[in-house]
Amino acid sequence: MPHIIAEPCIGVKDASCVEVCPVDCIHPTKGEADHAQATQLYIDPDTCIDCGLCVDECPVQAIFPKDDLPAEWSKYIQINADHFKKK
Repeated sequence: MPHIIAEPCIGVKDASCVEVCPVDCIHPTKGEADHAQATQLYIDPDTCIDCGLCVDECPVQAIFPKDDLPAEWSKYIQINADHFKKK
């Protein structure tokens, strides 16, 4: 069960979560070309190992385990997955 980055991340893109991720599944990072254009960060559902380290690091509480994602943000499951399909 991957974690999902939801609406509170939009416009914030704080990279604290990126720094603690042991499998580098949160993108785009500040060093990636598409970081400036991205509205939020995304978790790759195929790479996430569900360790949860990113959850406590997020200053806007935008990261949730998929099963705990508030219903009003359920569309972010697909939004996160779609970000990685484009690559």
